[in-house]
Amino acid sequence: MLALTGATLFSLSPLAAQGTQGVATSEDPGVAQDDAIDIAFDRDRYERMTVPVSIDGRGPYRFFIDTGAQATVVTSRITSDLELEPSGRALLVAMGSKRMVDTIAIDRLEFADRTLSGLTSPLLERKHVGADGILGLDTLQDMRVLIDFAEQRMTVMDAEQAGGRYGYEIVVRARERLGQMIITNAKLDGVKIAVIIDTGAQNSVGNLALLSRLRAREGAKFTATDVNGFQLNGNIAYGKRLQIAEIALENIPIGFADSPALEALGFGDKPALILGMGNLRVFERIAIDFASRRVMFDLPGNMPRESLMRFNQRATRLGG
Repeated sequence: MLALTGATLFSLSPLAAQGTQGVATSEDPGVAQDDAIDIAFDRDRYERMTVPVSIDGRGPYRFFIDTGAQATVVTSRITSDLELEPSGRALLVAMGSKRMVDTIAIDRLEFADRTLSGLTSPLLERKHVGADGILGLDTLQDMRVLIDFAEQRMTVMDAEQAGGRYGYEIVVRARERLGQMIITNAKLDGVKIAVIIDTGAQNSVGNLALLSRLRAREGAKFTATDVNGFQLNGNIAYGKRLQIAEIALENIPIGFADSPALEALGFGDKPALILGMGNLRVFERIAIDFASRRVMFDLPGNMPRESLMRFNQRATRLGG
């Protein structure tokens, strides 16, 4: 049985959560907000990217930026340090489970040169999160997140000042659903699918609706633990060809399982795929622009589109 790491996609029920939406503010009105935030990232055991975050003037705490997480998350390390008490309850729908969790009112959250106030964040256990917290979609909606695998850096910037699509070879339009960026111009082995790029997941996960449409041969079993601490079990199969607009990835390892998080996004009976960081590393860099709902890809500089790459001991081709 294999361990499939990084099953972090989740949503927070707006009906159950109490509190106000996060509002981005400037610490100093004289400081321009259009400068890029260039953050050298640390690589934890899930190869995720963490950034230093201050809460109510304390820290820094290590958070990772997760494009699959609807809400920003804190853990007990932070609530213990700051002596914060729960302010409400919310239903947290995770990759493999649903449960009611405590929520914490965050007066002030800072990372790089950005300040947000009025966040309501679910409280989770650090051992299930893998960091002190998660920066979710509630902090990213007006921003562009650039993941540069070649330089091992993450850049977060104001989307309006990011320079459009200049410098990117492939641009894919996405749709927005409950804050998530969903790519609908995609097929896996000829089956039309929805794709969610999840920077908090190391591996890719498909739902059972997708598995039932494929003629894929199931392989090893996998186990994963979601942010609720629930153990998710399923089977691994290989997709022969994943087509996203002009991009083609071949021989993609995918874990298949029922996912309440995908069901909450409306994909309970529709084929859907969470594309994790392991498969994204074949690119030189990826930019996720939340304001314009675009995902932009750069191929390696010395890599023609039809060239063959070695990835996870299997051939992965980038094609047009």
